[in-house]
Amino acid sequence: MVGAMYDPIVSPEVLGRRLGAPDLVLLDARAGADGRARYLAQHLPGALFVSGDDDLAAHTSDPTDGGRHPLPSVETFARTLGRLGVTPPCDVVIYDDKAGANPASRAWWMLRAIGHERVAVLDGGLAAAIAAGLASAGGDVTRAPASAYPATEWRSATQTIEQVQAAIGDRTRLVVDARDPVRHRGESEPLDPVAGRIPGTVNLPQSSLLGPDGRFLPVETLRARFDALLAGRPPSAVVSYCGSGVTACHLLLGLEHAGLRGAALYVGSFSEWCRSGRPIATGPS
Repeated sequence: MVGAMYDPIVSPEVLGRRLGAPDLVLLDARAGADGRARYLAQHLPGALFVSGDDDLAAHTSDPTDGGRHPLPSVETFARTLGRLGVTPPCDVVIYDDKAGANPASRAWWMLRAIGHERVAVLDGGLAAAIAAGLASAGGDVTRAPASAYPATEWRSATQTIEQVQAAIGDRTRLVVDARDPVRHRGESEPLDPVAGRIPGTVNLPQSSLLGPDGRFLPVETLRARFDALLAGRPPSAVVSYCGSGVTACHLLLGLEHAGLRGAALYVGSFSEWCRSGRPIATGPS
């Protein structure tokens, strides 16, 4: 398991052999007003609840500055990790009930961004674990807290709205929209006040990285798909965005699982861009 932890994806089968290990912290990340209720109803044994809205994002009343899910301060996130008992030597596995594509991948990115390498997302999330025969439980779980995690900065690459605006005019860069095609084309927008996309961006829906079982496609398939997208560019040329910087982390997770590390996250994503007065594109890319 320790070796597998350096791959950002862990299978339910491998996780099942480590459940209950004292050096493993299992996190159940959920978003939405009923996230905690869904966790209390069913989760994997020993999993601690993490709120995608309260623990993995800062509360904001002004999405024009940082979007709908801005990052919390490093100090705040470090205290959250301490409350969960996460320390630098721990192996951390995170899952959600969205095949790993929503708050789990955001939590993975945030842990990696403060320098915690021993972290992985459960491939296929809760549904895949149950399908693989792992038991589930209800009720709450706690773990002895630790001191705040020793982190002082976000280390992983992020992009500001100004940097993204510069990147879309640079042919050596690639700004990728991880949302569904109907949102990319501006045919539907359930969350933000304007439909469409950042002009000059390409669409690679995070759902296209998964098979029917909710697990990632084979690494060889992912790598071929990403290589075609990159067209000779290095991974560091990529900026990933979505609606509010959450699902975009799933695209970064897929890239790293395919051996392509170094892409950046636009945290504010379309929720910030569409409120900024900057141009918005619609229709096919």
